[in-house]
Amino acid sequence: MAIDEKVLEQKQTGAMVDHIANKGAQALVEFRTFTQEMVDEIVKEMALTALDNHFNLAKMAVEETKRGLFEDKISKNMFATEMIYHSIRDLRTAGIISENEQDGTYELAEPVGVIAALVPVTNPASTVIYKSLISLKTRNPIIFSFHHLGQNTGIVTAKLLRDAAIKAGAPENCIQWLDDTSRDSVNTLMRHPKVSLILATGGSSMVKAAYSSGKPAIGVGPGNVPCYFEKTANIKNSVQDLILSKTYDNGMICASEQALIIDKEIYSEVVTEIIANNCYFLNEDEKQLLEKIAIKEVTSSLNPMVVGLPAFQIAEMAGIDVPADTKILVAELAGVGPQYPLSCEKLSPILACYKANSLEEALRIAEETLEYGGLGHTASIHTFDDDVIELFALRMRAGRILVNTPSAQGATGNVYNDFLPTLTLGCGTYGGNSVSTNVGALNLINIKKVAKRNINAQVLRTPPQIYYKKNSVQALEVIPNLTKVFIVTSPSVVKNGYVEKILHYLKKRPDFIQFDVFSEVEPDPSVETVLKGADLMRHSGPDVIIALGGGSVLDAAKGMWLFYEHPDTDFSALKQKFLNPRKRVVTYPKLGTRAKLIAIPTTSGTGSEVTSFAVITDKKTNIKYPLSDPELLPNIAIIDSQFARTVPKHITADTGMDVLTHALEAYVSVVSNDFTDGQIIKAIQLVFEYLPRAYRNGLDEVAREKMHYASTIAGMAFNNAFLGINHSLAHALGAEFNIAHGRANSILLPHVIRFNATKPTKFTPFAGYQSFVADKRYAELAKMLGLPARTTEEGIDSLIGAILELAEELDMPMSVEECGVAPSFYENKIDTMSQHAFNDPDTNVNPKRPLIKELAEILRQAYKGVQIL
Repeated sequence: MAIDEKVLEQKQTGAMVDHIANKGAQALVEFRTFTQEMVDEIVKEMALTALDNHFNLAKMAVEETKRGLFEDKISKNMFATEMIYHSIRDLRTAGIISENEQDGTYELAEPVGVIAALVPVTNPASTVIYKSLISLKTRNPIIFSFHHLGQNTGIVTAKLLRDAAIKAGAPENCIQWLDDTSRDSVNTLMRHPKVSLILATGGSSMVKAAYSSGKPAIGVGPGNVPCYFEKTANIKNSVQDLILSKTYDNGMICASEQALIIDKEIYSEVVTEIIANNCYFLNEDEKQLLEKIAIKEVTSSLNPMVVGLPAFQIAEMAGIDVPADTKILVAELAGVGPQYPLSCEKLSPILACYKANSLEEALRIAEETLEYGGLGHTASIHTFDDDVIELFALRMRAGRILVNTPSAQGATGNVYNDFLPTLTLGCGTYGGNSVSTNVGALNLINIKKVAKRNINAQVLRTPPQIYYKKNSVQALEVIPNLTKVFIVTSPSVVKNGYVEKILHYLKKRPDFIQFDVFSEVEPDPSVETVLKGADLMRHSGPDVIIALGGGSVLDAAKGMWLFYEHPDTDFSALKQKFLNPRKRVVTYPKLGTRAKLIAIPTTSGTGSEVTSFAVITDKKTNIKYPLSDPELLPNIAIIDSQFARTVPKHITADTGMDVLTHALEAYVSVVSNDFTDGQIIKAIQLVFEYLPRAYRNGLDEVAREKMHYASTIAGMAFNNAFLGINHSLAHALGAEFNIAHGRANSILLPHVIRFNATKPTKFTPFAGYQSFVADKRYAELAKMLGLPARTTEEGIDSLIGAILELAEELDMPMSVEECGVAPSFYENKIDTMSQHAFNDPDTNVNPKRPLIKELAEILRQAYKGVQIL
């Protein structure tokens, strides 16, 4: 009877797989007729859908699998979307892809066929995004098989991408999946005659089954990655890279460091630095306790129950007492192999550590580590000796040799080097794989590639022309080509007679024809206001847009400019979060073809007149969206302090503190630079000297002029050095409780400085400096202001104290409580605000990569505020 039931189950499984595979084959027939333009539109819509849902998919993955770190799952989903899309966006994958007119030859691209794709429990969302994008870009229908512990996340992700693809015109069955996660159904799928290729990501047994299916398969092997700290290494930078990589998603990246090999000459210094960053070195008894829980005694292999768990939880399971903020558990070992259980691949924040007495010993340990379950994968070295790099690369049997790079982020590509971005790392014949490269195309030879860390070029951007000094608005009389003008402003600016001043000089021009005025810009301008103004512009047809007002007016005008020249632009696409502005999924359209933008600020705060940023509020969701792109930079800025004379005292204070926040954040940003530092220092000096004067006496022309300049100077600085979490949190706080932007910044500023000045829980990628220095940068500013700063800690305290004294002099509230927000109502909104702040683009360049719970804690601290030190 049992045999009959088994036969029946097999028949049912076969029928189910046959049905899905046949539908995939039919989709393939349709796909072969698609043009490159049709394919590219489909893939773009899939990428936008993945971006829209990356946050929730990350949350779902962690909740379902109970593995990994929420914040890093967010980054993984972003990587799988943005980096992958950027790498394939311009590829020709349909029709003629290359042509040689001289030889009269050309090449055609054809899909390989229906793809069967295995999805591991470690990446149930990001793997689906990555494999779906590369499969549909090449017109290949794909059928997924999910790990049972991540099935729900996989199905939700696949459905979202499928629906987006179909909506964009893809075949109905372009993306499918097995509802049954049994081994029989997976094996039946892989062997089905309608399946042409297998993308195998998962455990060794599933990869081996893929290779044994009789079908072409692209599989990957395990990664027992050695990391060698040679004696010339930059210790602080190398330790930071190690921790950034090893703690990423709680160590679940197969390319993360598994064995740290340190030259004896620097061993003690490296260990001290590692411990200083909250890593824990185990004693002999603790190593044995950890071995029992983390390693299977019979097979000497990793116990899956510890995969992706935080260090503290693993230690707790093993009965080891460690601090709750422990990042990595480090085990010093004497050798490699079964007799040293912790020398295997661990896929968790557990790290083996070795002291090497010579270069040869270090290379031998690294080789043995690779041979013990990591052949063909990745090897990492930190050194400035080119001869050692070459020898290491020659000796290591690995497809990726990483130099002075976080291994997890370096191996997956595109962040620190020019490797192809991927979530599937081939190990070549070393590891029993068909490819040795980062998977993106089938490759029949092993390729060994050495990559040194890249330093990306930065660019400085300012408006082509900046007019300044009192009455510099008279430049409107001589600036070329101002014939049809559209003035964007606010009711208060009209009331103060400033529009008439503008028109006075415009009407003196012989070529001036007409003007229109839009004066309905509200504080925190909405999407609706921007679209309304753009619609009026289209009827007016101006060749010049003059933005006259505070930051809200200037930001609204930028949005109107964009939608005036490109009315079909998708706002939801423009506001999408990005990791790298050069590689974002959506490219801003070229501006200035119909009109140029002249920005004239009437408040001394935002610096928007010289920046590529605009903050637009979605009133329906109560979220402020910072738009950022060089195309939003005004063509001309006029810095005329006469327009700031009538600013009320409380706005003078709010906007002045916004200037200070801009400068402070830009100074500690990970992309701060020598060009912006001088501007920042000058802006801070001007604020502390002239803001109290401008506040006490609005008619003090010198103070007004100096604060107007400080605002613009700080704007030029942060336009090129960017901001941080102070603004991310202020955007969320201001939108939720209608607190003025500068005031929200001020309330948060002492707490953000204190947070940024302590060692990070997580380091920020894309760092412009080699190691964490935010604390020292704050102390530098204190010295510059003449404040006590004999130590870094004293300098930080002095700076915070000076800010609090300045705020008191300006009669500013320095707590959310003082703004009239009820404590229970505030607490209920903290989780939402901290998530919005994490998603804010300004967070990406903060000197510390914050966890969402850390942002929440800053918001809690800000409720009661701090007193003068």
